[in-house]
Amino acid sequence: MTPADLSRTVLHAVRRAVDEDALRVPVPARVRVERTRPGGSGDYACAVALQLAGPAALPALEVAAILRERVAAEPGVGRVEITGPGFLSFTLDAPAAGDRAVLDAVREQGLAYGHGDALREEILQFHHAREVRAAVTAHAVRRLVTAQGARVRVSCEEASDPDWARLGVTVDAHGTPPVPLTGIRPVPAGVTAGELLERFGPDAARWGLLRPAGHDRAALGPELLVQGEANPLFRVRYAHARARALTRGAALLGFTAGHAAPHDGAARPLLDLIADHPGVLLAGARHRAPDRVARQLEAVAHAFFDFHDSCPPLPAGDEKPSAAHRARLALAEAAGTVLAGGLSLLGIRAPEHL
Repeated sequence: MTPADLSRTVLHAVRRAVDEDALRVPVPARVRVERTRPGGSGDYACAVALQLAGPAALPALEVAAILRERVAAEPGVGRVEITGPGFLSFTLDAPAAGDRAVLDAVREQGLAYGHGDALREEILQFHHAREVRAAVTAHAVRRLVTAQGARVRVSCEEASDPDWARLGVTVDAHGTPPVPLTGIRPVPAGVTAGELLERFGPDAARWGLLRPAGHDRAALGPELLVQGEANPLFRVRYAHARARALTRGAALLGFTAGHAAPHDGAARPLLDLIADHPGVLLAGARHRAPDRVARQLEAVAHAFFDFHDSCPPLPAGDEKPSAAHRARLALAEAAGTVLAGGLSLLGIRAPEHL
């Protein structure tokens, strides 16, 4: 069970409680679950009972007990505890089962892993200045919110710069509607899309504009072109290319990825990041923050290389492919898919060879 699955399970329990007249509250649009903090109980925690206690005119502990009864028997949930003033703490079934579900979801959904319909009720219109960073950010935000089900229209206050198209930017209209996309620090005066394209090319230019938070200065220095670990974009793309190379290497050795999750300890950080990916994409969409997605991709790439170096997915020398290798390959392929999907949402290519 992934965090998104658990969130839906808790929300379903709220709906059941309301339908059964055990709770008389408006059903929330979503329920947030978070990883338990160090020293806490269980794998995940949720404060929904505290949020519903007031509208239900019941103590939070009583609301928690009502929801606990309806969540505890759900597949994938091992134990549900009530802690503190009314928090629900969840211990999932054996981690291997949850990890396998995450890898299966990535395999089935491909580049759309993490996309959803949480914003399906929203019809949005973004307006931005005639400035390259604002244009690229609006385009990336459009992709993020569309991936969560929203319908979006983007306008610019003046006619678009023709070079924006080479950066992948599209604008639907010109004028001044009432909902500007604010908080984006422009690039230095005189820096144009054409200049950025000439210096960096479209992919590095977009990364340099999107990776810092909107209120921070865009990173547009020569480090964007460094072919090494010091360049986060190169590291993310190289991790993707390496994951794809592992698939090709495995095919030459006559084996494919398995359906089990790896048991190696070094796999845990990467598995957790992949499980958290849908939540990061949704947060990036809600907060209009493509930088969150970029930072997530950096973390996935870092964890991928740590895992790859500690637990090689391909056998060495005369070693025969084993179930462990197939499981490791499944995780490596999932990481590559997450990296490619995230880069795509940022409008950046993910080459299979670097």
